[in-house]
Amino acid sequence: MRDRKEFDYYIFIDFSENLIGYNIIGKEKVKELLPKIIKLKHYRSLKHKREYLRAMKKLFTREKIDSFILKSKIISIRDNVAIFTEVLEFVKKNKHCIIFVSIDDFQFKHFKRLLNVVDGGNTEIIQESKLKNGTPEYQMSLIIDTMLNIERRKEY
Repeated sequence: MRDRKEFDYYIFIDFSENLIGYNIIGKEKVKELLPKIIKLKHYRSLKHKREYLRAMKKLFTREKIDSFILKSKIISIRDNVAIFTEVLEFVKKNKHCIIFVSIDDFQFKHFKRLLNVVDGGNTEIIQESKLKNGTPEYQMSLIIDTMLNIERRKEY
């Protein structure tokens, strides 16, 4: 990532097994959101996954995390084109804005090609694995990671 800069929108695209999803967060919500999501961790690194998901589901409800997200969607991975289309339409509609996009490593190459078609030059795209732990972008990327795992493991 380049020097620290403020983006107008932050877009996070991630997938978990058979689900794919995205979140779009506006810059005006970031400062208020970050203290509320400090307890989020990367799901794969957890020892007690079931307990974590229960606790995070309660946290999302209590802190009204959905109210900080401008747009969000989770669907089957088979429909990933629908996710890409929605995100690309958002980027195209907001060409004048500076947009940060983090995308799962497996989807990165394909999405980057599509983004180049609609991008007005103000979009910074980064692979999820390249996000630095402890940065606001990394912390916000954990929201969609957690949402996908909650959705995938609904029985909890």
